[in-house]
Amino acid sequence: MYSLPKRLGAEFLGTLLLLAIVIGSGVMAENLSEGNNGVALIANTLATVFGLYILIEVFGPISGAHFNPVVTLTMVLLKRQPGSELLPYIVVQLAGAFFGAILVHQMFDMELLQFSEKARTGWGIWTGEIVATAGLLLVILMAKAERVSGMVACYIGAAYWFTSSTSFANPAAAFGRQFSNSFAGIAPADVPAYVVFEVIGGLLALVLYKAFGSNNSTVTSQAPNPAA
Repeated sequence: MYSLPKRLGAEFLGTLLLLAIVIGSGVMAENLSEGNNGVALIANTLATVFGLYILIEVFGPISGAHFNPVVTLTMVLLKRQPGSELLPYIVVQLAGAFFGAILVHQMFDMELLQFSEKARTGWGIWTGEIVATAGLLLVILMAKAERVSGMVACYIGAAYWFTSSTSFANPAAAFGRQFSNSFAGIAPADVPAYVVFEVIGGLLALVLYKAFGSNNSTVTSQAPNPAA
């Protein structure tokens, strides 16, 4: 078991890199796709899938590679992680998400501090976030430990396309993406609703896990997530 400071450092850096991957690939895709949003989303999806898999493999053994407050909350509720670690984990995840957006803007010579104007709201979108988050948590909780990184990455890649919200499934991602007026952004006014419905999705996953969870599940507090 790594010390708490090292685990928090891993969560900060992992979340920062995750948001850099999601936002940065969105910026690059938007620059190269000549207005074709379908092509841009394909590029954004592929970069996220590959990047997420690597991040989970690298940081999973250290911090669990949550990168996601809902994942951390779930682990605390299942008593797989001490409740005293919930707030520190969330704080570093949110900080990492913010600086991930700033890093992208620096790399692409964009204004460092900005806010998205991209509206993402409505019951269809919110339902998509419930589905995306519930599915993500079920994969994390029910996948075998040696397969969870690949399965999480594949699920998020699929959910980019089958959910109406393009599968944020992560309050830290929603928080960080509000600071980028780019392809992957979300208007700040829409972030609170995303967070609420992501938490609902996480709680739904807990209910389903209690009903259908396998006794063979090997997921622990060190089990990776997260999302985008």
